Amino acid sequence: MPRTRWITVSAAVLACGLLLDRSAAAETPPAVAPQPAVPQISQAEITRHIQFLASPDMRGRSGPTARKAAEYLREHFQKAGLSPLFDNDFFQPIPAAAGGSSPDLGRNVGGWLPGTDASLRDEFLIVSAHFDHLGVRNGKVFPGADDNASGVAMLLELARVFGSAKLKPRRSVAFVGFDLEERLLWGSRWFAAHPPRPLNKLALFVTADMIGRSLGDLDLPTVFVLGSEHAPLLQQTLDTVDIPEKLEVARLGIDLVGTRSDYGPFRDRRIPFLFLSTGEHPDYHTVRDLPDRVDFDKTTRVTQLCRRIVAHVANAERRPVWTDEVQPSLEEARAVHRITTLLTQKKQGKLTVGQQLLISFVNTRTRQIIDRGQMTASERTWLTRMSQLLLLSVF
Repeated sequence: MPRTRWITVSAAVLACGLLLDRSAAAETPPAVAPQPAVPQISQAEITRHIQFLASPDMRGRSGPTARKAAEYLREHFQKAGLSPLFDNDFFQPIPAAAGGSSPDLGRNVGGWLPGTDASLRDEFLIVSAHFDHLGVRNGKVFPGADDNASGVAMLLELARVFGSAKLKPRRSVAFVGFDLEERLLWGSRWFAAHPPRPLNKLALFVTADMIGRSLGDLDLPTVFVLGSEHAPLLQQTLDTVDIPEKLEVARLGIDLVGTRSDYGPFRDRRIPFLFLSTGEHPDYHTVRDLPDRVDFDKTTRVTQLCRRIVAHVANAERRPVWTDEVQPSLEEARAVHRITTLLTQKKQGKLTVGQQLLISFVNTRTRQIIDRGQMTASERTWLTRMSQLLLLSVF
């Protein structure tokens, strides 16, 4: 074969080979690096925490057994790989009186997970729950399974999954167990007055209190989420995150229930917050608030939701910003209407005449608001008063 022809043929073969290689490369997608496994919320862990904290040995988590519960939280924060939150200590003593020599009334427990983004890690979120309860009164133990071993189980499980995840959040997260909530929120009030980190860096405060039952033991697969009305970005977050199956979210304004848990001191400082609760039930603050009455499936689903909310805010470009302007929301009217409808259907024979009249009145009025498709500011004021009256007189 002549040399020039050999060169021409060789070049053609080489060109075809290059084209084939490029075609194959175009058809074969580039290899994707495997993503680190995301730790999953464990119902078994949640169940175990509730059963321990509400066991007879814990004697209602007051006084000495509240200290034992605090040690339990510290142990699990350490297992999760968290750092101490309070000056190289997991405990924040709560004094009986400022400057006094009497023993401390109790102690908060806190762990710290540093953020990974250099520009955002000075900002932080607080995930919290109170671990104390009523103790022993007149020889009877008040176990406090739903109030609030359920919320503590959520707190400990979120500490575990965030602490063990390969990909840590951009903002830092503090996990805090509050003591003395049952004594006028003294633990969270002390924390807010003596914060371990500047509160102007606090992007979001989240607390869960009673997430294992249902309001009035009604057939409600619902968790009430309160506080988003004071931060538009939190409303967007609730619109964005996936809601776990078999769980419904009802957004309410915090003024519909008043100050019911540890969000109070942070709300008063105009810090964006969310309060998660499945509502008050007939066993609230009684000896019947036992682990075997807790809906562990529901507690797990609420914990999953809380994890998604915290992850979303911890990784977002912008932090929530407080607003005093609360806009009337039809979602509040729908929630109250559904509750009063279920009360009428499920508890008719257990209600007094006065309760029946109140429920019927609220049910009819909220139906009118929903049908009109709009709620005025004055109607929201009325709804707030009626909701508080229902809580006081029916539940």
